[in-house]
Parts: sequence; structure tokens; C-alpha cells
Amino acid sequence: MSLPNYTLKVNRELLDPSFESYRLSLDSIPVYNVELDAAVAEVKLKDDQYTLDHMRAIGMHNYLQIDPWYEDSVYFVDNKGRVLNFTVTLDTALGKPREVFHLESAPGSCEGEQVCASLSLTSATWAAVSDGTGTLILLRTSNRGESSHLKWEPMFSERLGEPFLIVHSLTHVHAHVHTVEVLLLRIQKDPSDSKGSGFSVSLEWVTVDSSVGEGEEKKYEVRKKRMMKGKCVPHYAAVEPQGKGVILASDKPFTFTEVDGVPLEEPHVEDMEVEKSDPIYFWQQTEEDVTACVRLPEGTTKDDIRFKLTVDCLRVGVGDYAPLLDGQLFAPVDPEASTWTIKDDKSLEVILQKRSEGPLWAEFILGDHRGEYLFSDEQKSQIHQRLSYLTAEDLNPNPEKDKPPCNAQELEDCDMFPEDSSALMRFDGATMKPTHVVSLGSHLFLFSVNIDPSEMPAFCLRHDVDALLWQPRPDQDNDIWEHIATFNALGYVQASKRDKKFSTCSPNFSYAALGECLRRVFIYRQPSPVDTVLFNRKQGRQVGQVAKQQVANLDTNNPVLGFRASNERLFILTANNMFVLKVNN
Repeated sequence: MSLPNYTLKVNRELLDPSFESYRLSLDSIPVYNVELDAAVAEVKLKDDQYTLDHMRAIGMHNYLQIDPWYEDSVYFVDNKGRVLNFTVTLDTALGKPREVFHLESAPGSCEGEQVCASLSLTSATWAAVSDGTGTLILLRTSNRGESSHLKWEPMFSERLGEPFLIVHSLTHVHAHVHTVEVLLLRIQKDPSDSKGSGFSVSLEWVTVDSSVGEGEEKKYEVRKKRMMKGKCVPHYAAVEPQGKGVILASDKPFTFTEVDGVPLEEPHVEDMEVEKSDPIYFWQQTEEDVTACVRLPEGTTKDDIRFKLTVDCLRVGVGDYAPLLDGQLFAPVDPEASTWTIKDDKSLEVILQKRSEGPLWAEFILGDHRGEYLFSDEQKSQIHQRLSYLTAEDLNPNPEKDKPPCNAQELEDCDMFPEDSSALMRFDGATMKPTHVVSLGSHLFLFSVNIDPSEMPAFCLRHDVDALLWQPRPDQDNDIWEHIATFNALGYVQASKRDKKFSTCSPNFSYAALGECLRRVFIYRQPSPVDTVLFNRKQGRQVGQVAKQQVANLDTNNPVLGFRASNERLFILTANNMFVLKVNN
């Protein structure tokens, strides 16, 4: 089935075409250092974990989680199996991390395959933890801000197969039933992939909810498991509020393959090779409108027609019979400018005015293959002209003539395109089918970040030289990805940082930060008014705002393992230390 290609609509008011560059500021950033009692539970790649996906999922794993409900509070797991909380109240009097939960077995102590222990803060009072060996634990944390001294209480613990990383989790309540949605990532050996890496990636969407057991106590059980499979680790994956769907960004496509262990049926080639029946409608289009002719039963009059048209849906029927056409249009139309008439008492002609001129439709009704598309003479001529060079009578002895060759060595990293066609997709939780697809093309994925705890994580994409932050809004049917902030020139800047490992931004968009594998941290602030009068020497105009860049060096030789930002501070985790950078006052 062809899907409507949606686009990311950039808010021009959030762009700054006059932005020049970042100015290096020599203002020092206060750096505070806390030595850990035990090392972070780091998992190093093994010899058989050699693929790019292993590097993305395990080698680039962010071991630090920030609490979006309680600012300046972060969590991580150490090699003793302790889930530790580190909260800042006063920078000059930092305490040691405090234990909130202890895993049954310390990470790395078990034999067999293991991935990083992972943690996801599900709500203001719940959390999900994986021990890295394949066990999922759901914990009631109480109110973490007010009851920070309380230990977390395990409410559910179950082994769910091969080791996994927790990508995202959330909770919701419906009809007094408390539900936890968890998204798990696995990299598994795939014998069928003989020409590729030999591995495939799966995303398992697990739904756990409460049922009242003996003594009126709530017991949590797995209610549903849905499996998605793909060929690469996704850049972004998250469950929608209320568990209505999943949104993910990936370089290669994902599809749902099974539900509760039962494979989803795929259409067989034999089933598809059926005799073609006569089309029930014909349609053609121009850049401005779409015209469809629907065959009608004999004797149909105007009064028999049942016609309903909205911006994106069409229904055509005769009398009380089942509709002849019923479904979602390929793209929005203008209902008031659209018309229908009966032609020769045999067909109904429908003329729909496109809301956006230009793009041609791939289908008339999404998923309806009972129609036949007719090319106009003009369209046939255009296609012939475009393809004529493929069938030229004269061979071109010098194909490079008048075309300077492209030297790939002159291209910068930021000019490179992804191997496959990257896409942003939204899958419906009920049908398991994609409903929205955006081709990312050259919009490279930069990072994801929690802005508002009541919403899905936001994600940052490169657009030209800028970095644009997008907030998923699944309740808005057409514009489900909203442009909420811009970091000027950050798309270009980050491409020049060859040793960059982590990127993030503050929830209030006041700064973005890039962290290298070792020591160096770069802070890029939003433009702010200057105290002194500055002039642009080239243009002779006064400069009212300046965007500052700051650099901090960490006093450590250990690689950076965790990197999270709050509005005031940047938290950086290494194997034996927690660094706190006071970015804003």
C-alpha cells in the first residue's frame, strides 16, 4: 500500500537568516567533580559484536538518565548492581550518589550474552529497569522529588527472552486499570541475512497492566507483546501517550512481524496474482485538480447519489447499498471548490481541487486498487522527454563532456547522504500499519531530548546548516511533528566535530551541548543582547545580539559514558566520576 508522504513544516518565525556565527567566549564555566564509590556498569563490545548497530546501541549508549519531572536529578547503574540517584541542590556542596534500588545480580557477573543495564523513568512515580541479561523490572518510586529518601519498590519482574535495552516507557490509566508501555531494543543473529551483517534489529513493544488479585492487591502481568523488525538500530523510537501508536526514525524500514508470538500474515505472491477485474473508476490529474469517473448502476438518478467529501476523505454511494468509494484521499483537497456531476446516466464525474498545487498523487483513495490511472497526452509527452536520453540512437563517447567530475574527496562529512533513505514513521497501535511517513533525506538525525514530561521525547534534525527541534504531537492528525526551536548553524558545527559522542540541549532551549569521547565539551548558547556597541565591519551595521560558544575541559582520562542537560547544568558521567557544569545561573 502506498502511503501519503507528509512533510516537516518549518516555522519560519523560528529561523534567523541574519545569524552570522558563534563567538568564542573566554568566560569560564564552573566545573564540579564528584568521585564515585564504584565504577559505572560499562559493557564493552565483544569480538562477535562487530557491526555498526552494536556500536550505536552499546558502544554509544548513554548510561545517564535525567529526571524530566524533577530538575537536576540524574540516575545511573554501577557495577555493584545499584541504581543510583544524584541530585544537585547546591553546587558547592555536592553529595554522593544515593542508592534507590539494587539489582539481584551485579551487571557483568552473569555468564552468557549481556548488554548494558538500562533505566527509563516512566512517570513521576514509576520507573522501568533492565539488568542487561533479559529481565524487565517495573518499580514504584513514589514521588521522587518529595520522597527522595525512599527505596524503590519492585511491582513486576519477568524474564523476557534475550538481553535488551529499554528505549522508552510510559504509563497511563484507563477505566481504573494502570498500564505500563515499554519499548525494548535487541540486536539478534539472523541466519537468513547471509549477504548482510548477519544480524537484525528488533523492537518489542510490551504492555503490562494491573489486575486485582487475591486480597484486592494489584498484580501486574504482561498483556500484549508486539514485535517490529528492521535492519538497523533506529535513531529514535517512542510510544505515544495512551499507547495509541509508535513513532520511530530510522535509516532502514521497520515492520510489525508478530503479536503475542503469532506471526502477522503477509500477502503471498500467489494470492496477489489474481485475474484483474475491470476497474470501477478511472482517474487522472493535473497540478491543480484530480478528476475521477465512477461507473454507476443503470437507472441511477441524482437523488440516488450519496456523496460525502471532507478535506481528506471521500465517500460515494448509491442508495442504501455499500459505498462504491470510501476512504482517505492521497492528499488534502478543498471541499468547497470541488464538484460532482452525472455523465450520460452511466458515470459520476468527481472533480477535486487540490489544496496544494504541484505534487502528483500516487493513488486516488489510499489502499484502493480498483481504479485505473489515465495519463494525459501532455503527461505522456513529458515522460517521453525525460526518458529519451536512455534510448538515444547515438552513443555518447564522452559522457563527462561539459560536466566537471565530482570529486568525493572535496565533500565534507556534513555533505554526505545516508546510505538508505532515512524516514520518520508513525505506526498505529491497533492496525500495526504505518499512517504517516516523512522522508528525512539530507535531514540528518542529531539527538533526542525530553522537553516536556507529559509529551513524547523531542528530536533534533539538521536542516541546511541549522539544527531544528521537533516535538511529536500525535493528536494533531496532519501536523504531528511541530517545529518548536532552532539552534542556529548547529547542524554544520556538529558535523565538524569528528570526536563527538553525545549531543543534547536544555529543556528551555537556552543552549545546546556537544560532548567528545574524551574531556572536551562545547556549549553553544542562543543569541543574547550585548552590553557594548558592536558593529559588523563588512556591512557597517550595528550588532544587537551575539551567540556565544564556550569550551570546557574535564579533568579525566576516562571516556565519557553519560551526557544530560537541565536548564542550569550539564551532567557528564565517566567510569569513576560525575562532572557537573554550571552553564546557567
